[in-house]
Amino acid sequence: MVLLHVKRGDESQFLLQAPGSTELEELTVQVARVYNGRLKVQRLCSAPNEKMKQVLKKTIEEAKAIISKKQVEAGVCVTMEMVKDALDQLRGAVMIVYPMGLPPYDPIRMEFENKEDLSGTQAGLNVIKEAEAQLWWAAKELRRTKKLSDYVGKNEKTKIIAKIQQRLEENDDDAYLNSPWADNTALKRHFHGVKDIKWRPR
Repeated sequence: MVLLHVKRGDESQFLLQAPGSTELEELTVQVARVYNGRLKVQRLCSAPNEKMKQVLKKTIEEAKAIISKKQVEAGVCVTMEMVKDALDQLRGAVMIVYPMGLPPYDPIRMEFENKEDLSGTQAGLNVIKEAEAQLWWAAKELRRTKKLSDYVGKNEKTKIIAKIQQRLEENDDDAYLNSPWADNTALKRHFHGVKDIKWRPR
């Protein structure tokens, strides 16, 4: 199994294991799901009001421990099953506190039902859409059409640091290169007085 130390930017997120033969399409989605699932657990742990937090304190601490970034230092790999366990623990605790259920508009209920509206929030910016997720390693994008072993070789004891990010808009990537301000010879032409010279006779 190849060990992936997943980061977002320079910040460690979690460890994940995958066979070298894993298709990168599948692996990228898996990493994005675990990453986003951890964010969901974090949002749920910070959502309850103070009164609820007292009752849910132990469950919140256990759920946070499961998805903690400290798992990286401890060498513990995080799986989607672990994230689901944390969500199930929180769901069960909320059902004990609210046996009649939460109102449909409650943010905690909406999180559990995957109906949360994160538009315009910092939390929404942190979420990575599975279809737009990219994994990078050694300054190379791990293309979804290939296998992990195409990049890391056949050694199953390899450990890599993979960075997850959301794909940038295709058009935005290099659109600025066509802008006049990006022309690195414009200043030179300006000072030489050859800015708008027409080479054809009139």
